[in-house]
Amino acid sequence: MNSAARRIGRTLALVLPVVLVLSGTLAVTAVPWASQTSETQVLAASSGTASSKAVTRAPQDVLRDRLLVELQEKDPGTALTHLQEATTASPSLARHCASIARALGRAAVAKYGGAAHRAQAWSRPVCDTSFASGVASAQ
Repeated sequence: MNSAARRIGRTLALVLPVVLVLSGTLAVTAVPWASQTSETQVLAASSGTASSKAVTRAPQDVLRDRLLVELQEKDPGTALTHLQEATTASPSLARHCASIARALGRAAVAKYGGAAHRAQAWSRPVCDTSFASGVASAQ
């Protein structure tokens, strides 16, 4: 009887950690319906004691995503005007202006089906010539 109890104890000692690891791994999964424009990934945890801290995005990332949507819905000129207004209103965004303008240039080429001349027509001196640089790099 004593050896049967030891055998059961050893089996539990080997199996229990594996079960705990697998259940913990399966408890946290990526949510498939998260927005593709969102760079945050939503995680679900089965534990009630898990911290549910929201992921905050950098202001320049929020601005870039908003302007890319605006470019698709309206036109590149509107997005460039709002980029210039945002960098004037918030000088901390000025150092990100060139990278945002390049992203807008690439998005403009994509919007007009690779017609760089059509995208280039919207170019203006916002953040030097970064928009034009984005258009040129997307060709």
